[in-house]
Amino acid sequence: MTTLVTGGLGRSGRWIVTTLADADYDVVCVDFSHPGWEIQGRENVEFRRCDLTEFGKVTDIVAEIDPDHVVHWGAIPAMGRTAGVEVFENNVMATYNVLVSAGRAGADIVAASSESAYGTAFAEEPWLPDYFPIDETHELRPEDSYGTSKVVGENIADMVTRKNGVKIASIRPSWIQYPNEYRCLDTRDDLPAGVGNFWSYVDVRDIASLVQAGLEADFNGHEPFLGVAAENYMDRPLRELIAEYFGEVPETFDVDGDGSAFTTRKAQELLEWVPTHSWDTAATETVPDPQLTVD
Repeated sequence: MTTLVTGGLGRSGRWIVTTLADADYDVVCVDFSHPGWEIQGRENVEFRRCDLTEFGKVTDIVAEIDPDHVVHWGAIPAMGRTAGVEVFENNVMATYNVLVSAGRAGADIVAASSESAYGTAFAEEPWLPDYFPIDETHELRPEDSYGTSKVVGENIADMVTRKNGVKIASIRPSWIQYPNEYRCLDTRDDLPAGVGNFWSYVDVRDIASLVQAGLEADFNGHEPFLGVAAENYMDRPLRELIAEYFGEVPETFDVDGDGSAFTTRKAQELLEWVPTHSWDTAATETVPDPQLTVD
């Protein structure tokens, strides 16, 4: 099975490519950069260079590869690194080009959305959701260009699956952490620093396995899925954290102990996926970084 992965040279993208290649997917990594024309990919991995914001090039490369699946992971991944309008334009155009091209090719799709689509991560003033735990049906209320680009991306996924009948899973990851590099733990003494996503996180290996689950599960149409660790990274009851910061707790609150503010029940039910990594072991775990090329 041939799988085209955009953004596969990015930090989390490398883990996705490695996970799929290890599972015997034939992965074509499509990115704005290229590791080098003379460099050979590891087993089950090859590379193509493409500007995802140019529709003709994307359509051409998808037609050439003729993939069974497409994982769209290429994007400007957050606010604050470039102008907001560039974040929006890049992410929306790339998503439109990749998803429309994949849909026309009849390829099932997994696409990167974000917990930022809810609007709390980059809000001008922190606000409480309607209920805890937050699920995929909670209203999306972004007020920033990044979160809005992810909402538009999910709308594009709706359009493509209606028109082409392909299966699309939109993954809404929390703050992605890496083995032996859990930056979220550095903010434990700063309660306001984590309020935008209510102190949630996810291990990159769990996101990679969620992407694979999205490719392999049997469902129809377009479905969003949260990708979040089972617990918050503060090692404190979520109710206590919310009450301390906001001075109140939503009337509907069903999170036990140090559980996450987000629920992954939908992914468990439809994809048979659950997060398996936790800060208490992964933060000090030594795991080699993925190597996509051979020497």
